[in-house]
Amino acid sequence: MNVKRRCQILLAMAALGAPTIFAQTPPHRLTLKEAIERGLQHNLRIRAAETRVDEAAGTRERRLANLLPRVRGEGTAVLQNRSLRAFGISFPGVPAVVGPFSTYDIRFSAEQPLVDRQAYHALKASELQQQSLREDYQDARDSVIRLVAGLYLNAQASQARVAAAEVRVRTAEALVELARERRGAGVATGVDVLRAEVQLANEQQRLLEARNATQRALLALARTIGLSPGAPLELADGLQFVPVPLPDVDAVIRASLADRADYRALEAQREALLAQQRSSRARYLPRMSVGGNYGVIGRSFGEMHRTGALMGAITVTIFDRDRTGEQLELLQRLLRVEHQMADLRLGIEEEIRAALLTLESAAEESGVAEKGRELAARELELARERFQAGVTNNIEVIRAQDAVGRAQENFILAVARYTDAKMALARALGATEKIYGQYLGIP
Repeated sequence: MNVKRRCQILLAMAALGAPTIFAQTPPHRLTLKEAIERGLQHNLRIRAAETRVDEAAGTRERRLANLLPRVRGEGTAVLQNRSLRAFGISFPGVPAVVGPFSTYDIRFSAEQPLVDRQAYHALKASELQQQSLREDYQDARDSVIRLVAGLYLNAQASQARVAAAEVRVRTAEALVELARERRGAGVATGVDVLRAEVQLANEQQRLLEARNATQRALLALARTIGLSPGAPLELADGLQFVPVPLPDVDAVIRASLADRADYRALEAQREALLAQQRSSRARYLPRMSVGGNYGVIGRSFGEMHRTGALMGAITVTIFDRDRTGEQLELLQRLLRVEHQMADLRLGIEEEIRAALLTLESAAEESGVAEKGRELAARELELARERFQAGVTNNIEVIRAQDAVGRAQENFILAVARYTDAKMALARALGATEKIYGQYLGIP
């Protein structure tokens, strides 16, 4: 079969709607829950935070090693000459240099700290620092949930604008046909037709802008959750108003300090610095350790003799100027963390109160915007009827169309603001990964 014949067959299959290699992949319908789950798996900030936790685990192991036994094995074989005269040995008949002779030594040695307060407090500081990084990791997860939900909301609002623009385009098309019919009946003028066509062109342009904004929003969302920006994607959850009960302000502010991972991270960091201060003060305390070695030594493998040693040591630092500088560094770090904690407490309260205020106002705005949509739709219908009856020209219709567009945009903005306030409240309360479902309406 020649190439021309194959192309004809493929074109015929495509015309009949048969599946071919050119069939497009259907877009993936992405739910909000799936988007958040993918964001938690693929976001770079979370992955980086996880590596820092693992790095801190390695640091803790190194600090722990300073309190555990150290065992070494060593074997040496030496072939050497010795100058007796260099050691002051010079007698008649005694050669100046003896050798060569060999020495073999195979030995195991061990050391065990008994008392080392500096190393002990350094270990505790590393454990607290690891806990702080675990809280940072959880805070990163909570922040990514807020980020992904916000991007999904942006795409939902853009998608709602597309749907509203499509309805307005269809309405404008119907009004163009009506204007042409009225002109044909001698009731309307050419200006009415032109005015309706201009309005249709405006609505078509707004539709194109809304579709472009939706695609950009989907690109940003796909990039954040680890999907290829070129993958076809559409949202499975539409923008809708889902009310939530408002919690008691004072109660949630008190509870949020225990639930916010970023605040707990600062608390653990402060405790780690206190442990480092104790470790620094312990640099002047005595350190006690025991050690020893055991092995065999001889001039040949046939003449190996067992030898060993057992020793104890007490080390006391008499003068160490570095300790003063270290204490000053740790004190300033501690003050900085305490300032951050005080500022974060105020910030958490501000976030909660702002989210609750926005929730209240956005809920009222949504109700007013819904009523405005209904009134604008009724105004458009009345203006259309008046134009159809020949009572007036279509200027009223055009104005009513613009009023419908503004009412739809006001409603989208109000619902989006309310939904965003719910996300902000879930983030401000802490434990976002556990409670975001009930605030975002995810089962």
